[in-house]
Amino acid sequence: MPISVLLVDDQPLLRTGFRLILESEPEISVVGEASDGHEAVASTKRLLPDVVLMDIRMPGKDGIDATREILHWSHDTGREIRVLVLTTFDLDEYVVEALRAGASGFLLKDVPPDELVGAIRVVSDGAAIVAPTITRRLLDRFADKLPSTREQPTPRLDHLTEREREVLRLLARGLSNAEIARRLVVSETTVKTHVGNVLTKLDLRDRVQAVVHAYETGIIRPGEGED
Repeated sequence: MPISVLLVDDQPLLRTGFRLILESEPEISVVGEASDGHEAVASTKRLLPDVVLMDIRMPGKDGIDATREILHWSHDTGREIRVLVLTTFDLDEYVVEALRAGASGFLLKDVPPDELVGAIRVVSDGAAIVAPTITRRLLDRFADKLPSTREQPTPRLDHLTEREREVLRLLARGLSNAEIARRLVVSETTVKTHVGNVLTKLDLRDRVQAVVHAYETGIIRPGEGED
């Protein structure tokens, strides 16, 4: 079965461009389009796409609220729907909010066609497309500017072991499993186990959400380097 995709953007020309790119791929099917968040939510529930390509800045309900609503509904109904955020990167600070809401990553609006297709394939398989190093840079830049993070209570991390907290800290700094293994002098298999435990215990979808969670809980702070 082809990967079904819903295109969400308030600019018709962009939707047309993405559609032309994706429809040239036999394993991808564009099942619909939406011009704002309200349409995105309604279309997702009706069409049940595998992947939603979501713009951030739209009139009415924006991409952040739409992402949050779609993924809550997806979770409640047991459906596997993934969201990829579209951003201009230099302007869309609130892409971090979309990652927090459960988006599987973000794409630049001028993404090359092959990268767009590749990202949709990866996300449809249940993985995140944003490298933790890129997510960390984004959070370093914008985390302190997000008002919604300042008044949130800090989630408890007591159910993580000290080693799992250490793995989360290194993961949030952008290290790969192999790099974490070398740092901790353990096998890569052991690191994979720790990462899996962290995601399970904190009820996180993937490594991208783990990076966001690490910033929210103070495990790592903006500007903290990889040392």
